Amino acid sequence: MNAPDLSLTPADPDPQETAEWRDAFQMLLQQQGPDRARFMLDELARLARQQRIAWQPDLNTPYANTVAVEHQAAFPGDLAVEERLASIMRWNALAMVVRANQAELGGSSELGGHIASYASAADLFEVGFNHFFRARNDAARR
Repeated sequence: MNAPDLSLTPADPDPQETAEWRDAFQMLLQQQGPDRARFMLDELARLARQQRIAWQPDLNTPYANTVAVEHQAAFPGDLAVEERLASIMRWNALAMVVRANQAELGGSSELGGHIASYASAADLFEVGFNHFFRARNDAARR
C-alpha cells in the first residue's frame, strides 16, 4: 500500500500514535476485508459527530480508479476505427455549425457554442454505448 501524501498535512503531534492507528487499520483491512474497514470508518465518523468534535470526512476527494489496471476489461471494439468515426462526426457537426452561422444564408452567430456541446455529448454517448448501454449476455440470446 502506498504511503499517504503528507505534504499538506499539519505537523503530527504524536507520530507514534498515528503509526499505531495506521497499522491497526491496515491489519483490520488485511484480516477482515474492506467491508469491515468501511464499517469501522463509518462508526468512527458517527462517534465523532456524536461527541460533537466538529469533524466530517472530506466530501471532495481526488479521483481514484477503483479497478486496478490489470483487472480492467479490454476496451470493446477497434479504437483506431472508433477514433476515426468520432473525428468524422465532429467534423460534420462543425461544418453544420459554420454553415448555420453564415449570415448570408440567414444564419445566426448564436449557434457557435453548440459545437462544444456536441463534442461533450458525443464523448458521453461513446462511453455509454461502449460500456453501459448493453443488454446482459443472457438477454441477448433470447
